[in-house]
Formats: sequence, structure tokens, C-alpha cells
Amino acid sequence: MYENILIPTDGSDTANVAVSHAVDLAKKYNARLHALYVVDVDAVNLSLGTEQIDRIRQGNFGEMHELQEDADDATGAVVDAAAEHDVAVHEEVRVGTPHDVIAGYADNQDIDLVVMGSHGRSGVRRALLGSVTERVLRSTHVPVLVVDEHEEA
Repeated sequence: MYENILIPTDGSDTANVAVSHAVDLAKKYNARLHALYVVDVDAVNLSLGTEQIDRIRQGNFGEMHELQEDADDATGAVVDAAAEHDVAVHEEVRVGTPHDVIAGYADNQDIDLVVMGSHGRSGVRRALLGSVTERVLRSTHVPVLVVDEHEEA
């Protein structure tokens, strides 16, 4: 049923709960996991110049070592969790607007299922900001499993 499962991760507790589900599904269906970390170009734009943003878009983090470390830590957690269950993982770091990158990756990499955590935002904050998960749901035709952030990992 599933051959390729995408787990977008930012290394947060919410994402780690989703990782647990993704690993279980990948093991059950003998699927490959795709651990995707997205450097949010809009968030990074606030503190960097155009030249630095262009380098980051090309995957050259230069003196922004913490961005590379964050990406390595987040995808590395997926690799570690998957290794315990003999599940293959492809790690990927992309730069862009998270929901666009996630939806594009899912649509272009033969992904059968996206597994994501929900931050459970509500009220005005959710209406104004939206969430990456909601935007992915609206942006892709690939099924998305949304995991409750309050569930135990």
C-alpha cells in the first residue's frame, strides 16, 4: 500500500510524535521513509541579506552552521528511530516556504503518504497564521496523516 512515506520534521516534540507513527507504518509496509527538513526562507529573510539567502537557497549555509545543525539533528532523529526498526531513510534538506516545499516534494517524489504532527493551534492565531499542516493538506493530493501533538511519542 505504501512504498514511500514522507515525514517532514523540524525536530520539535510534535514532529517526533509523528516520526514514531511514520516509522511504524514504514516497518509494517516495508516502505522507505523520506525525512525532509525545510529551511523556512521567510523566517530566515528577517535576519539575513539577499546574498546570504541566495547561498542558503543553493544549500550553502556558510557561516549559518546552526541551520545545518538543526537540519542534521532533525533528520538524524528520523534516521535513528528508523534504524531501530530496520527501516530505510532518505534525508533531504530543502529551502523555501515549508508547506510549498513539503507539498512539492510529496507530489514529485512518488510519496504515497505524508505523516505530520499538528500543533493544535486554535482561535484567532490559527485564522491569521494558518499552520504548515493545514496548508499542506490544501496543497497536495497525497494523503496526509495528521498526528495529535499531545500523543506520547
